[in-house]
Amino acid sequence: MKYALRTIAAVLIAAPLYAYAGGDPEHVKFPEGYEKTFAKYATMNRANQTQVAKLYANDVAISSYQQGNKSAPGSVVIMEIYTPKKDAEGKPIAGSEGVFEIDSLSAVAVMENRNNWDAAFPQENRTGNWGFAVYNPDGTPKSNDLNCVQCHTPLQAQDYLFTYQKLVDFVKK
Repeated sequence: MKYALRTIAAVLIAAPLYAYAGGDPEHVKFPEGYEKTFAKYATMNRANQTQVAKLYANDVAISSYQQGNKSAPGSVVIMEIYTPKKDAEGKPIAGSEGVFEIDSLSAVAVMENRNNWDAAFPQENRTGNWGFAVYNPDGTPKSNDLNCVQCHTPLQAQDYLFTYQKLVDFVKK
């Protein structure tokens, strides 16, 4: 009985963390039409080497980095996550310049920088002023086990972006 109560308590404590581990679509909204209005700054294999990412930034983010600053409030960065084509052995097929050939869009990850987040969106569910959410390709919230905050927090020197240098290089062109 004692262990059962501990287990229940642990689940109740962890449940809110699991629910927002991959972001919070209640606060970070899907930006409709981003692919037409945001600048695509990179296409690359993801670090996990099992997916391809196309990366976009809005005008606020682009302008911030052009001025040599970190991202300003209102900056939004998008990562389209693609499943690659695979060979007969199930390995991703490399295309030009080593980037995997794309099969299908599987998710859209959104990072939004704001300095006026609602109090209902606690700091521990954000990284600095960045909030996160993951969506299905149709813009509906996607169930996600990843903890965006945990992985992005150590990247403070890179404005919490894994692709910080790619974005800085893009705006310098």
